Amino acid sequence: MKRIAILGSTGSIGRSTLSVVESYPERFQIATLAAGNNADLAFEQAVRWKPRVISLATELSSEMLRTKLRGAGLAEIEVVHGAAGTVRVATHADVDFVVSAIVGVSGLEATYEAVRAGKTVGLANKECMVVAGELITAEARKQGKPLLPIDSEHNAIHQCLRGGRMDAEANEVERIWLTASGGPFLHTPKSEFGSITVQQALNHPTWKMGKRITIDSATLMNKGFEVIEACRLFNVPPDRVQVIVHPQSTIHSLVEFVDGSILAQISVTDMRLPILYALTYPERIPSDLRFSLSDLRHLDFYPPDMAKFPCLELAYEAARTGGAQTIALNAADEVVVGAFLEEQIGFEDIPKIIKEVMAATPAAHLESIQEVLRADTEARLLAREIVKQRSRKGLPIRAIS
Repeated sequence: MKRIAILGSTGSIGRSTLSVVESYPERFQIATLAAGNNADLAFEQAVRWKPRVISLATELSSEMLRTKLRGAGLAEIEVVHGAAGTVRVATHADVDFVVSAIVGVSGLEATYEAVRAGKTVGLANKECMVVAGELITAEARKQGKPLLPIDSEHNAIHQCLRGGRMDAEANEVERIWLTASGGPFLHTPKSEFGSITVQQALNHPTWKMGKRITIDSATLMNKGFEVIEACRLFNVPPDRVQVIVHPQSTIHSLVEFVDGSILAQISVTDMRLPILYALTYPERIPSDLRFSLSDLRHLDFYPPDMAKFPCLELAYEAARTGGAQTIALNAADEVVVGAFLEEQIGFEDIPKIIKEVMAATPAAHLESIQEVLRADTEARLLAREIVKQRSRKGLPIRAIS
């Protein structure tokens, strides 16, 4: 019986993980949960799964949940809160496997501490690897525990790599191919980018996702983050990770080996499958998640337009430099995407402000999670100041050189 902690249990990945656990009660058990701000759903999950510990974001919400659990006769469930509470959920002695699914850097400390505690971690939070992947992967190697990707592209790569020797020293991988749908503006001329609205950017042709990731998909920044994550998860340099536009989104990713063989991973677009893969690795067990081969009738592939989508090139630059540059990239992106959603800046301002924040950030390699979080805070403050100046003056951000 594998005992599971979920960081982000009320989000999409968290709920999908609970669905997988429910389908395989003989294999999995929920040990602890971190539920964020959704106290009502946290109560429902606590009643259903009876975790040893459940954490909420604030002291007030945790006290409310504690009261409701007492009223339901579940006073034995420990209720904690805040960053320390999330760390407790991730490092609890009864936990074997941690699903890291908290969006943004909020789950960084708990994810790192789970690795330090010798837990096997399933990563559904790409921000952790973008801002602190060097620290996390080093600690995982020290502990001798795998980092198992849950997001569909990196999960696909992990599966393809099983076709060769997975240790980096084997040097069998020529390159990794990350597929991209191309987003809503794949065929929109660059000359029209200045008039793109929030509503247009949120209209993704393939996926229904949260607002930030939808905008990141429209700028291709999300694919840039995946490049950085792939470099760190699979120990390959940026020039061996290629993005290929594949509008059908049928093939999730590919791995090309040195002998010319290319392996592709194809499956239904259902997050329960990569979750199940991570939870059962290195086994494969039966499921009802089936893909119809008739959907392979038409497949397109072509390179991304870096000039049209400069965020992708910014991500490659950050991947090559590493350290504080990837922190600045992620922090600035989160700030400017928020500003775009609030219509404080235009769509074309997104990469311009990010580039300015990166240019002002020293190329330092940080030695601790605390240093990472400080650098993250500094980059956010700078990005907010640039946005404020832009909003106040109503002037265009200077062009990317």
